[in-house]
Amino acid sequence: MSRDLRPPVDILHYEIVQEQASALGRMGRRLEQALARLREFDAAHGTTEIAASMQQARRKLVMEAGQALWMFVVQREASGLRDSRHIMRTYNVPTEVQLCMGLVPTPSKPPRS
Repeated sequence: MSRDLRPPVDILHYEIVQEQASALGRMGRRLEQALARLREFDAAHGTTEIAASMQQARRKLVMEAGQALWMFVVQREASGLRDSRHIMRTYNVPTEVQLCMGLVPTPSKPPRS
């Protein structure tokens, strides 16, 4: 039976760093997926005039990408990576997504009876 002879604080630190890296990977994949959905929508519908119903669907995709971006940036900053310009370049994040980063849409109110 082998026993880990490292101090408990070192073991804990290793576990924390491992979880930070895992969370960072999850957040990065969510951002990639959200941006891919937005790009697929734009490719399918074009970027010129789109119907009002499609504008609402696109706006939802932009907001989802903005939320994913916000979560990724916060996770990176919690890990000590403070410069988010690298994310914007690497993931080719559209300006409109950057501008809604962190905004939480207000929940729709149920109709009154």
